[in-house]
Amino acid sequence: MNLPVGKLKHDFLKELLPTSDRNAGVIVGPQLGEDAAVIALGDNYLVATSDPITFATEDIGWYVVCVNSNDIAAMGAVPKWLLVTLLLPEDATTPTMVRDIMEQITQACAAFDIALCGGHTEVTSAVTQPVVIGQMMGTTHKDALFTSADARVGDVLILTKGLGIEATAIIARECEEQLREKYDAPFLEQAKNYLMDPGISVLKDAQIAIATGGVHAMHDVTEGGVTTAASELATAAELGVVIYSDKLLGSPILYSNITRTLCDMFGLNPLGVISSGAMLIASEPEKGVTICQALGEAGISADIIGEFLPSEDGLWLEDATGTQQPLPVFETDEIAKLL
Repeated sequence: MNLPVGKLKHDFLKELLPTSDRNAGVIVGPQLGEDAAVIALGDNYLVATSDPITFATEDIGWYVVCVNSNDIAAMGAVPKWLLVTLLLPEDATTPTMVRDIMEQITQACAAFDIALCGGHTEVTSAVTQPVVIGQMMGTTHKDALFTSADARVGDVLILTKGLGIEATAIIARECEEQLREKYDAPFLEQAKNYLMDPGISVLKDAQIAIATGGVHAMHDVTEGGVTTAASELATAAELGVVIYSDKLLGSPILYSNITRTLCDMFGLNPLGVISSGAMLIASEPEKGVTICQALGEAGISADIIGEFLPSEDGLWLEDATGTQQPLPVFETDEIAKLL
């Protein structure tokens, strides 16, 4: 039986992951729900991650820098160094294409003060479109590390920016010709620009939340969307969680009209579309509103969308009437239906 497109199923992945070797200084090893590995390095921790860009083709260099730096930021660390593996399709790669991708990477690194320090480039018949794989490293003091496992019962769950930010940009860019038949140029340009505004970086989100205080854990929202990410965060902390669907689907600040229009047009569930640019934050309940206000003052939309429960209470999606259904986990990202 062939596996579906997208991340491996959680149960299967759990079987494959080795136990961390703390004798080798590995503080956080391969675990469900953790955004990066953490390695002891004197008084500090080295935080390291690796992520590929496989859905997008346009501005792929910007994506790889943002997506990898997001994983570092979610651990409370500062992203500093990037290595990139660039796999390019045979018979479809031009010098102009390669220069464009490298220029995107270097511009994004400059924007976030990250050093591009190595990697590998190759034209190969193994891919049919450019695939960029980033390996990002950063540092944090031992007292300033955040892990997904640190979320606690009673913590509120905050979402920044909203549903489908990355999906909106990808759909507008990859399905541009189809969209031009129905929507005017300003709509399409605004959707394409979701890559930059509200943007797919969560560095600022993490820094503001940490500075405000009360944060226990953070998690980057990527493939599988918000509810899958919430499930990953709860699983890492061995907790249950309830997500309020009306705070997501009924919120103009967390579910924009542009994203709603594109999801409706292509029949995509917005809870399960790739959403880089959004961050989940588990915080002390008395600090949740304050964190949202601090983010809002910086121009970052945020709201409390749920609460963490004891593990035996399970994972739930609750509507405005109080009716609950099991929290949906998307083994294959909804955007795969298009791409």
